[in-house]
Amino acid sequence: MITLEQLLASRDARVSLQHRLLESHPELTLVCLTVQLPGSEKRNADSLVIGGAGLAAVLERFGSAVSHVQVKDLPTGYEAYFLVSLSAPEAKRLACRIEDEHPLGRLMDVDVVGADGPLSRQDIGLPARKCLLCGNDVRFCMRAKSHSTEELLAKIQQMVNNYTLWNTEN
Repeated sequence: MITLEQLLASRDARVSLQHRLLESHPELTLVCLTVQLPGSEKRNADSLVIGGAGLAAVLERFGSAVSHVQVKDLPTGYEAYFLVSLSAPEAKRLACRIEDEHPLGRLMDVDVVGADGPLSRQDIGLPARKCLLCGNDVRFCMRAKSHSTEELLAKIQQMVNNYTLWNTEN
């Protein structure tokens, strides 16, 4: 179980690492992968499957543009950092394709930070992400607490089970 203080400290540490990576490599773009799990448990078997799938997807999609990889499997969640030799908009387009097309992409947050700061989906002309359960704007459902943690975790478990079953059969 993770406390709010631990989660906030982890976010601060993530931002600090992002700044250090960009400062040491200003010519590159930073891609940051995190696993999105609701509730106070951020590291479990599902998060490791999602994180591993995300790591593989980023490495495959970005290919030779990746020049640095750093992975952190923390109690506050799975994180991976990639420095890439693409423009921030190019990197964001690839990141959004992972989020939109990978079977577990909805459970990943693939952020892109360039010299001018983070890019949003809207910055490259894409709509906001949709809710995992109902298809509304995900920010609306989060703010309104439209769905219980149990409902979301059940859907995530189903997605991970389907993904792992498919991967063991193929």
